[in-house]
Amino acid sequence: MFLPRPLKSGDTIAICSPAGPANIENVEAAVPVLEQQGWAVKVMPHALGNAGLYSGSADERFDDLYNAFADPEVRAILCSRGGYGVVHNLERLASLPLQGDPKWVIGFSDISALHALMASKGIPSIHASMAQHIRIGADDPDNAALFDMLRGGRPSFSFPSHPYDRPGVADGILLGGNLAVLAGLIGTPFDILKGDTVLFIEDVSEPIYKIERILYQLKLKGVLPTLRALIVGQFTDYKLDASYCDMETMIRDMTSAYAYPVVFNAPIGHVGHNIPVLENIHVTLKVTDTGQNHLIYWK
Repeated sequence: MFLPRPLKSGDTIAICSPAGPANIENVEAAVPVLEQQGWAVKVMPHALGNAGLYSGSADERFDDLYNAFADPEVRAILCSRGGYGVVHNLERLASLPLQGDPKWVIGFSDISALHALMASKGIPSIHASMAQHIRIGADDPDNAALFDMLRGGRPSFSFPSHPYDRPGVADGILLGGNLAVLAGLIGTPFDILKGDTVLFIEDVSEPIYKIERILYQLKLKGVLPTLRALIVGQFTDYKLDASYCDMETMIRDMTSAYAYPVVFNAPIGHVGHNIPVLENIHVTLKVTDTGQNHLIYWK
């Protein structure tokens, strides 16, 4: 494992937009929140650009990430937003010496592809909120937990249990993110959907049958039966279908044959309360029937 070092006062956070065009107001409002933590902020040259569906051309987006990774003063890279487009630069980014000076990568949604890249290099990263949420301020619990992680903290999280939860305790490497994005990387060097892991999943605007199709793909691939545990985050803005009234019931049925712990309704995903998740590191997951579930990071 190539663990990025904790941030200290004076370290620089680079803001990049490797996918969709950033909301400029969100970025401008997030900058002083980060600066108040004692960090310098560098908004990369194309981070506020707009080129149709993207913040810039693939070359422009690559240049921003390349320069952020290459700058020894930059200790963390905060993605301004998700969208689509990270996949355009995965091959070129994979050729960089990322392990020589590992940096924190922060974001979610399409940024799951960047997390997959970092995991392929053995580098932990943080699945967490981006500029739109950081602008709320340091008093927000999710922002406070993220800033603690960046400083080297390992906060634990508790959240209410769900009727479909399957109790148990599991230890293992935590990997995951946006399920549709990660499914698009199956069979590539950036495929992190594998067995013998603690997997967390979330998604937005995907019909139930499409998520079921991905889970069947993982079943046939031998992943779903061999997980150590499954964390089901938030699936939002989807349409019901004729077979299932909600996403959770489908996922319960898809995992009913397996004995590992499963926790539902974790606050991870495209929602206001989106806890930061430290990826590619050992965790202990405790799923209880006492009303609270706990995700505990190993130090």
